[in-house]
Amino acid sequence: MKTNLNPTSTKDSKWSGAKRKIKKIFLLLIILIVITIGSVIYVKYYFTYSDGYRAGLLQKFSHKGSIFKTYEGEMVLSSVTSNTNVALASEKFNFSVTNKKLALQLDTIQGRMVIVHYQQKNGALFWRGDSEYLVDSLKRIK
Repeated sequence: MKTNLNPTSTKDSKWSGAKRKIKKIFLLLIILIVITIGSVIYVKYYFTYSDGYRAGLLQKFSHKGSIFKTYEGEMVLSSVTSNTNVALASEKFNFSVTNKKLALQLDTIQGRMVIVHYQQKNGALFWRGDSEYLVDSLKRIK
């Protein structure tokens, strides 16, 4: 009659199988967390929530920032004007520009009427500007 001389071998094999399962679950959990965090960052900062056009008077355009210099602009969107083309009822539209060539164009036409195309993100990144509105093209109104 043969008896099992090493009773701990079955316990060790059961424990090593359990350790493998725990490692797989932990790895899957880490992958799931990374995918979730990546998805949230994409939706918050890179997904285009809306895009469209705004027309108005380019009131201010500047290159500002302490460490990360960004291009920031402000337009006055007027809905009612007086007889002398002065805006009576107006709203400000703050935006950021990431394209340097477009920024140079905007810098030279302050005080003029323009139409800009923008993309609205769900959040602003500090190296992209202060605003969630990113202007990507420009048309001057004559």
